[in-house]
Order: sequence, then structure tokens, then C-alpha cells
Amino acid sequence: MLDTVFVSGATGYIAQYVVIYLLEKGYEVIGSVRSKEKGERLAGQLENKSFKYVLIPDIGAKGAFDGVLTTHPEITTFIHTASPFHYSTNEIEKDLMLPAIHGTQNALLAVKTFGSNIKRFVLTSSYVSNCSFLDDNSSNVTVDETSWNQITWEESLENAFNGYYGSKKFAEQAAWDFMKKEDLPFSLTCVNPSLVLGPQAFDLYAKGTVNTSAEMVNEILKLNVDSPIPKIKGPCIDVRDVAKAHLAAFENENTKNQRLIISYERFTSQGILDIIRETLPDLRSSLPIGTPGGQIEASRNTCIIDNSRTKTLLGYNFIPLKKTVTESIEQAIRANTYT
Repeated sequence: MLDTVFVSGATGYIAQYVVIYLLEKGYEVIGSVRSKEKGERLAGQLENKSFKYVLIPDIGAKGAFDGVLTTHPEITTFIHTASPFHYSTNEIEKDLMLPAIHGTQNALLAVKTFGSNIKRFVLTSSYVSNCSFLDDNSSNVTVDETSWNQITWEESLENAFNGYYGSKKFAEQAAWDFMKKEDLPFSLTCVNPSLVLGPQAFDLYAKGTVNTSAEMVNEILKLNVDSPIPKIKGPCIDVRDVAKAHLAAFENENTKNQRLIISYERFTSQGILDIIRETLPDLRSSLPIGTPGGQIEASRNTCIIDNSRTKTLLGYNFIPLKKTVTESIEQAIRANTYT
């Protein structure tokens, strides 16, 4: 039997795949959830006795993780995926910034104080911690694993979009600052994905509106023949590749104290539409045509993302956008999301 891994926010989009992959490899998994209902729902989908859940309603509360680490000294790896990602708030500091920062600090402090057997700490950060919106849309910029978004605290509070960027940057910086303060018996690895797309881990979670990033694909499916095409673009990665990176982040000795940029292709809304029309021809009559060739535009006037170090450390090939989009739409239809 392999070691025991703790996953915070276990019902999250990325975290569900992390839990699945851990169980497939034989790990014992303990996941935190915000309610018993959510825990039972996930446990019912997993159907695996090696998964247990614990209730942590508020990861930002002082001592939030103390109990689980005290009760389960067998935990050897802590994967912290729980962090807010949405743009539907005007209380930027309260709803985005502070929960992300305090949640990360609480987790690290709990590991330091009560996680005597924990050797690896993995933090789900984000590419936006490495790069600002403006820099991502500048052909004069190169972003790599050492880059930092230069957004200030004040700029982060201007709107929810900036707030998300700031929450990721300052939460990750808080983690690295914590590690620098003293000699700790565990290492930190940060997983920094760009926009995460792809199917949900279970069809049950594909019903209705899904998480913010995956919903960008589903929104294209909701268009009609006369709809304008949303002007959205950015770097992206398949959720399954992000989940695999979380395992590599603690299984691979060379990923200790590293930042991993998980990004593969760039997309536009038009490019996603083009893929759907190509791979799922039965949907063509109900969707707009737009201006085909969206993927040609995807990398125009954008920065260079040099994550060659990450790719070498991970050692696996990323899933192409066409597969990501096609399988997402097939799942959405299968789950009767749009009937």
C-alpha cells in the first residue's frame, strides 16, 4: 500500500481528477469538503474504500486544517487545491484575495505544526501568478517558471477579474515567503496551469452550469445560428494534464521547490466553434459559422510561454485542444445539460 495523501477542496474541478489518479495508483486519499452532502456525492461517484472525506467548511478559518492532520498522522503529502475562482463578486478582498491567502497560510502552518510525517506540499497556483493580462497579450514578453505577475494589491481590488489575478499571485507568494522563514522538513511545489478546459471527472458534475473555465466551452454550445461569437482568447490546458502534474509534483524528486507552468495551446472562442463544427457535424445547423480560422488568430499578439523546464520535469505529452473541446461537448450533451 502506498502513502496517504490529503487533498483540500476534493470536490473541485481539478481536484476530482487528482483524487481519481491517486486512487488508481493505490494511494490512500483523504479529501476535505465543505459539506457532508458534497462529500457523500463525491464518495458515491468514486466508489473506492481508499477515499475518505473530512468536513472543512471554511479553509480561511484559523486552524482549519489542524484537526485533520492531528487525527491522521499517516498523511505524508498535502495537496492544496482549494481556492476561489469566480468573477461574481464586488467584495474582492473578502471573497477572493483573503480566502486564497489565508487558506494557503493555514494549510502550511498546519503542516508545520501538526504534519510531522509530511514531506511534500503541493499548491495549486495559476499561470496568472506568473503573467499579467497585459503581458500575456504582448508579443514582446517571454514568460517562464521564474516570472511573476507585477499586479499590485491596489490594482487587484479594482474588479473581480483583477482580484482573481491578485489572489493567485499573493497566495503563492505567501507560500514561498512561509517556506523561506525557517528550515522546514517538507518541500513546496507550485502547479501553475493556464486556463483549464476539459470534461468533468464525472457526468454528474456536467449538469447545468459548470465551473468558470470549463463553462467557456459550454457557452459556445449555447449559441444559436445568429449569435455573435464571444471575443475570448487565452492559453489553455486540459484538466487531466493539470491533475497528472499534481502527482508528478510530489512523486518526482526533481520537482521539489519548483514552479510548474502547465500550458499547451492557445484558443479563441472562434477556434472552439471551429473545432465543434469540424468534429461534431450534427451540431453545425444549430451553431453560427462566425469567421472560421480562429486558431490562426489565437497566438497573434501574445507572449511566448517558455515552459520547457516544466515539460522536461513532467515527461508526458499534453492533450491537444481538439480532443479537449470535443470530449467536453460530448459530455455536456450526454449529461443532458442543454435539453
